[in-house]
Amino acid sequence: MDTLLRSSDYTQLRAFLAVAEALSFSRAAEGLGITPSALSQLIRGLEDRLGTQLLQRTTRSVALTSAGESLFLRVQPAVHELGAALGQLRQTQARPAGTIRVHSFRSAADRYIEPMLAGFHRDYPEIVLDLTLDDTVVDVVRCGFDVSLRIGEVIERDMIAVRLGPDMRQIAVASPDYLARNGRPQHPRELLQHRCICWRWPGQTRLYAWEFFGNGAWFDVAVDGPLIVNDKEMAIKAALRGVGIAFAVDSAVSTHLQAGRLVPLLEAWSEPFPGIFLCYPQQRQMAPALRAFIDSVRGQCAGGGQSATAPTPAAAGSSPRPSGAG
Repeated sequence: MDTLLRSSDYTQLRAFLAVAEALSFSRAAEGLGITPSALSQLIRGLEDRLGTQLLQRTTRSVALTSAGESLFLRVQPAVHELGAALGQLRQTQARPAGTIRVHSFRSAADRYIEPMLAGFHRDYPEIVLDLTLDDTVVDVVRCGFDVSLRIGEVIERDMIAVRLGPDMRQIAVASPDYLARNGRPQHPRELLQHRCICWRWPGQTRLYAWEFFGNGAWFDVAVDGPLIVNDKEMAIKAALRGVGIAFAVDSAVSTHLQAGRLVPLLEAWSEPFPGIFLCYPQQRQMAPALRAFIDSVRGQCAGGGQSATAPTPAAAGSSPRPSGAG
């Protein structure tokens, strides 16, 4: 026989095993769900191809020939092992298990992943989460990730995107001490005369230009200042110490604003844009482990999230242009 079985080979061998185990064509045919004549034809085809008789048939009994017994002893364990392997795979696929590789912006991980970890691993002890937390915009598929949490503006158009939270808004903030020493800007362009805390995307050399909205369109301000960071939390801490003006998502500085440690600036030019999404490649069949992770993350959101393709630009007046929120 050929090294690799054809579909007809397997069908004939399965028929032979059924007869050899039952020593009855009628019982074997019933077990296989075919007619005795169809079963006889399969056995004859196998014997013709092998050039040897495998079964002795009489009107009252069926017995194995020496060649048939030799084949039976070799084939029966192999076919049963194959069936067991397929059964185990089906069972594994039905039970959430395995490793899920996750890429997430840090702020998204703090809000949506960290709170669900204990319950998730209690409910799914056979799932391993491999988490990479940074604000780099990576190619999810090329880098081998199963899923990513990021802002809507940097999701590839062919990805499935699930909204996790509300729209976000970036605002300029400064400490009361800084404003007492340097004055308060009245227009985003006046930031060019101020000491700003600059930020760059991790892995990039170009500084992020702060984005504002006015007269129906977004515009950039290429700020400058004494400090450049690639971590938004460090920028906020520097602003608290009076180093300069920082640009941050309002939710990240809300407690400081309420306590008066920071003061919001230029709010009339700060427009909302789509917030955090969970995204993953389109796939015909989703692994149970990935489904369990997605459902658990969505459970952290009030009311969950709705699946959609990657977000498209909003109507004029609420363009989702800002891409520096982390």
